[in-house]
Amino acid sequence: MRVHFPPITISKVSLYIASSFSKIFHRSNYHQTSSPPTPTHLNYLLKSTNQTKNLKHVSQIHSQLITNTFISLPFLFNNLLNTYAKCGLLHQSLLLFATAHQVPKNVIAWTTLITQLPGSSRPFEALALFEEMRCYGVFPNHFTFSAVLPACSDTMIVFHGEQMHCLIWKHGFETHLFVSSALVHMYAKCYDMFSAQKVFDEMPERSLVSWNCMIVGFLQNECYDQAIHVFKEVIRESGFSPDQVSFSSVFSAAASMGALEFGKQVHGVVLKHGLLTLAYVKNSLMDMYSKCSCVGDAYKLFQIIGDIDVVTWNIMVNGCISSRNFEEACNFFWFMRREGITLDEVSYSSALNASASLAALDQGTLIHNQIIKSGFVKNACVTSSLITMYSKCGSLMDAYHVFEEAEDCNVICWTAMIAAYQHHGCANQVVELFQKMLSEGMKPNYITFVSVLSACSHAGLVEEGFAYFDSMTKVHGVNPGHEHFTCMVDLLGRSGRLEEAKRFVESMPIKANSSIFGALLGACRKYNNLEMGREVAEKLFELEPDNPGNYVLLSNMYKRHGMLEEADEVRRLMGVNGVKKEPGCSWIDIKNKTFVFTVHDRSNSRTYEIYEILRKLEELANNKKTECEAESENTSAEDFEGKNLWYHSEKLALAFGLLMLPVKAPIRIKKNLRTCRHCHSVLKFASEIFEREIIVRDTNRFHHFTNGLCSCKDYW
Repeated sequence: MRVHFPPITISKVSLYIASSFSKIFHRSNYHQTSSPPTPTHLNYLLKSTNQTKNLKHVSQIHSQLITNTFISLPFLFNNLLNTYAKCGLLHQSLLLFATAHQVPKNVIAWTTLITQLPGSSRPFEALALFEEMRCYGVFPNHFTFSAVLPACSDTMIVFHGEQMHCLIWKHGFETHLFVSSALVHMYAKCYDMFSAQKVFDEMPERSLVSWNCMIVGFLQNECYDQAIHVFKEVIRESGFSPDQVSFSSVFSAAASMGALEFGKQVHGVVLKHGLLTLAYVKNSLMDMYSKCSCVGDAYKLFQIIGDIDVVTWNIMVNGCISSRNFEEACNFFWFMRREGITLDEVSYSSALNASASLAALDQGTLIHNQIIKSGFVKNACVTSSLITMYSKCGSLMDAYHVFEEAEDCNVICWTAMIAAYQHHGCANQVVELFQKMLSEGMKPNYITFVSVLSACSHAGLVEEGFAYFDSMTKVHGVNPGHEHFTCMVDLLGRSGRLEEAKRFVESMPIKANSSIFGALLGACRKYNNLEMGREVAEKLFELEPDNPGNYVLLSNMYKRHGMLEEADEVRRLMGVNGVKKEPGCSWIDIKNKTFVFTVHDRSNSRTYEIYEILRKLEELANNKKTECEAESENTSAEDFEGKNLWYHSEKLALAFGLLMLPVKAPIRIKKNLRTCRHCHSVLKFASEIFEREIIVRDTNRFHHFTNGLCSCKDYW
């Protein structure tokens, strides 16, 4: 007859351990010598304590081992080291190991500690301990090598792994399955996929872990097509069934490539294997659909899959952001909070990103309040997102307050603040903050230099800009990319050195893209160089034939030179290429409500008053003979049709703001296109006569209008 025992839970284990301790110490107190604790009994208690992680029990077992002179038994000593480490007391394990001089330390004891150190982010200590073990004459086994190779991976220094690889060959473990798989993982994590592939190819036998190491390695090294190829080999040839690591990794690769059809095929394989309910798989699948612009399919999975965790919610929020549905992203964030989900740093950072994209300051402020209440205000990732949100919402002062109050700023926080100053046209503050960052020993990254070089461009700091550009590779080890070269072309172009800018483009080590030629075309428009502008525009028509801005700039240059037929020809070319201009619109937030305006818009309930304000503003401009009337060049797609300049969308939003907002309150306007020169002049004029601060965010930058001046210095 078979007897069925009930399952033992953690609570039952705890009760059993407590009962055992009670009996042991009861005997000890009354000096009873019968039935003392045996090594087997204490070993079982140690293993049980690994489940409960009760620190008091570990200390009591340690005391019994010393009292009964069992501490020198290797299997008990090794298990005690392991138990301390698993209970979060790695320092106690290291102390015990260092002070137990009478205990013979075999390879298992050394391997136990080496295994725990990489998991506690102490890889260099693990390598030092491995070297110390060899100095004591203890030879590593295959478990030791499997434990120390992750430490080599965590150092991200491939030389450490290569040295370990040599030792593995020396000790004859190069064909061992666990060791070979760990070697593949190590090389992949150190960005040496050639060596990883070589080790993998030479393996006499492979497990699913080995295949997964290759898939994950190619994914981490951004070799997405090769990751998919290895996954296909697993399906076809390996004889193994993919697990959740295989599926989640290949979904990530498909998402990064935009390989929607392949992702759908893998979705079918997942259903056949019955793994869709696993958290890693379902979240990776939803993320794949979101990044492939199929947020609807991701939402269907979101609705039908049970056990939704914070990662699942975050994927939906980021999916909405990637599809530029920022309002829905904010809605998901608040839904998540109402459902009682414990939010993490990704939740807050994503919601702040959505608010920043909407330039919804009130929304961002509410999220900031939640961040303070939840204690995430000290998180560096959240701090940088807060700085960016306030910056993109036009509140530079609030962004700086967040930066100043941050306790532990990393390079991302510094870069976020530098970028905020740059977007608001504060070039001098960018340079000052960058110098302060360097003085505090912070290493700038790729994005930091984009902001610094852009600031030098807008401030006309040619010599300083080239000095920073040269220091990228020579001092900081950052290789310049297209963004940096674009800034340098813009720097030369803004200073009127067009021929030098052209030579710079021709001498670049990388092929010029549309951004670089776009900067050069903008400089040609600024300095009326039609010949070079026409040549650059032709290249842009090839690189990005669907961008209407390039056609507009060239057409306006022709108009400025009185070449109307050529300007009309450019417009006809737009029609032939099927290029459509994006309708211009501006919006303004008043009392938690967004009001959107288009050119000649008459949908607002206070249209008559809006147009009356603009009529009076036009009269004032005419009487004062301001540059508003002198400025006739249109460079935005909205102006291309030659409509009345006084009824562009940002002017309508300005008039509505003057009508609805309190006197002296700043007026914040957002626009989906580059603001035209006439609007720019009117906004400067309005800031002076109404004595108001006007902040306009267009596609290029922020414009702060005060006392008749703009922060961009009339070049944007």
